Amino acid sequence: MQRYIIKRFFQSLIVILGISVIVFIITHLTGDPTDLLLPPEAGPEEKELLRNQLGLDRPIYVQYLGFLKNIAHGDFGQSFRHQTSAFSLIIGALPATIELTIAAMILSIVIALPVGIISAIRPRSNYDRLGMTFALLGQSIPVYWAGLMLILLFAVTLGWLPSTGRGGIKHLILPAITLGLFSTAAIARFTRSSMLDVLDTDYVRTARIKGLTEYIVVLKHAFKNASIPVLTMTSLQFGRMLSGAVITETIFSWPGVGRMAVQAIYNRDFPVVQTAVFVTSVIFVGINFLVDIIYTYLDPRIKYK
Repeated sequence: MQRYIIKRFFQSLIVILGISVIVFIITHLTGDPTDLLLPPEAGPEEKELLRNQLGLDRPIYVQYLGFLKNIAHGDFGQSFRHQTSAFSLIIGALPATIELTIAAMILSIVIALPVGIISAIRPRSNYDRLGMTFALLGQSIPVYWAGLMLILLFAVTLGWLPSTGRGGIKHLILPAITLGLFSTAAIARFTRSSMLDVLDTDYVRTARIKGLTEYIVVLKHAFKNASIPVLTMTSLQFGRMLSGAVITETIFSWPGVGRMAVQAIYNRDFPVVQTAVFVTSVIFVGINFLVDIIYTYLDPRIKYK
């Protein structure tokens, strides 16, 4: 078990390193940030001086090695636009993104698991058709369209909920529904599929023959074994929501990491973009690392060698 954890840890480091290389190269291909940082009348000498001050006149591999060296010392660089630590900007925006992601994930689990379980218990029933139709629509509707329609209905037409900003629970409802819509549908369909596979096994039929109640059979025997692939899907969806909340945060003016990253891309603020991707990647990889360890407690048959 310890060897497996150490191995997965180093694999996670390699993944994060690979992501940092890709993001570093792509951000430097978007253009010269001095074009946006200096006034239009600035001459070539002023641009070259600023490039030298920002370290952009060095070869890209030298810049990347310097980037890694600074990260090792906890320095993610200074924001070109805000002239402050890029890491502090991202950490300041991270609680808003985590709040939105957790709310969307809770909403997804509360809706998706019952829909998937009941659809599996009553296959080809009207409830099953209704649940899977909802799942199909949830995975088909674009996030930006769903967000705009929710704003139009509940904020503009009915006036029940605010359309933008971060505040109380009312500000959280529409963004959480928008962000969690796709994940709700995906988890519901995956739960149904996993439960159908498990409900047809011998140990579930044996539990029914013993006279156990359907509640015990479904939740204790069937769902516990079906939860392993569902847990994988849920962890992937959580990571997807955490790192992919860009559209939702932009639509609802939610002050999170995604919205800040979009603004940094427009401003060609390389340190902020790189820090945002690095931080979210570490969280995403860390979640999957923890899920792999949790597997052994859900299913004792799994042994890591």
